[in-house]
Amino acid sequence: MIDPKPATPSQASGKTSGKKRRFGGTEAQIRSALKFYKVMAYLTGTMLLLLCAELVARYGFGQYLFAGGTNAVTGQPFGLGFADAEPPGVLNGMNVSVTVLIVHGWMYVVYLISNFRLWSLMRWPFLKLVLLALGGVVPFLSFIVEKKFHAEVEAELAANPQAPQRY
Repeated sequence: MIDPKPATPSQASGKTSGKKRRFGGTEAQIRSALKFYKVMAYLTGTMLLLLCAELVARYGFGQYLFAGGTNAVTGQPFGLGFADAEPPGVLNGMNVSVTVLIVHGWMYVVYLISNFRLWSLMRWPFLKLVLLALGGVVPFLSFIVEKKFHAEVEAELAANPQAPQRY
């Protein structure tokens, strides 16, 4: 049989023993960081999908995407399209495949900055920062994570409208 225990003061008043929610900045700063994160999540996710398509073309079919230059076989001007990687199918053209690699790499760095900014303002645990960072390297994950964390930030801001700042 279970012995009844007297109610403690916190249970009797209905309050929880949890801490009051604190943010690392104002609501305007958090919303600004959220908007920056959202833009970077979509841009980085799109560039990651382009990168995946480029890697399939390169390693699956031995093709690079080129813009401009001269066709190595016919000597005719080359517009935009796929050409052989080895031996080079286009001379003096811009290798769009390599450009996608470079742009995604730098965009991922800016994406990580947006992750850190949002994470630090929201004062989340470190595991959430790791999950945010994975969004830029796992295809489609940036779109899923962005939607989840966007809703979470909005819910936390709505639940704690007057949460004190850290500083």
